[in-house]
Amino acid sequence: MAAIEGGGGGTLSEIYQSSRKLLLRTRDGIERLERLEISASNARGLDSPELSFAVKKDISQIQSLCAEMDRLWRSIAARSQRDLWRRKVEQVAEEADSLKDSLDKYSMRNQKRMIEAKERAELLGRANGESAHVLRIFDEEAQAMQSVRNSSRMLEESFATGTAILSKYAEQRDRLKRAQRKALDVLNTVGLSNSVLRLIERRNRVDKWIKYMGMILTVVLLYFFLRWTR
Repeated sequence: MAAIEGGGGGTLSEIYQSSRKLLLRTRDGIERLERLEISASNARGLDSPELSFAVKKDISQIQSLCAEMDRLWRSIAARSQRDLWRRKVEQVAEEADSLKDSLDKYSMRNQKRMIEAKERAELLGRANGESAHVLRIFDEEAQAMQSVRNSSRMLEESFATGTAILSKYAEQRDRLKRAQRKALDVLNTVGLSNSVLRLIERRNRVDKWIKYMGMILTVVLLYFFLRWTR
């Protein structure tokens, strides 16, 4: 029953084999288009119109073959064979619809890229007319930023110089404080030495008076002893 011929002279099996070959070729074409889309993503709208047209033509041919096969499988007398071919034809038709949907999505993405590329070109065209003004503004801003950086650097240097001067003053103040403490220690030490010297001088004077008094007392005692012995 699968040898039923269509209007074009081919049998159902031959038409089915032809549709399968077209499906393989169409799927390969879709994959090539997607690879081209990925690899040329920076090319701004690059497309392969010949390949897109060939894929679209193959899908249309598959749909025509599906319509022919749909007419033929309905002419099969045996129910089991008819159900088998119906499922096969429906599978081919579903794959063709899926490939057509993929091609439509690719075409929409490609069209969107082309529109974006056109808009960018228009923006660049308008920007070129104002490029000199924009560059002048950028130059002025760059000069202003450089002036700000220079001023900031001068302030930082002034701050560093002031900090160094204050640090020197602080060191000198510390040295003066240490010198003042040493001077006070020396003065305290000198004052203590003077006190000790005065104490020693006073003790020497006392010792002299004791010595003189002892001598006088000895003379007196000798005098009275000599008088008493006579």
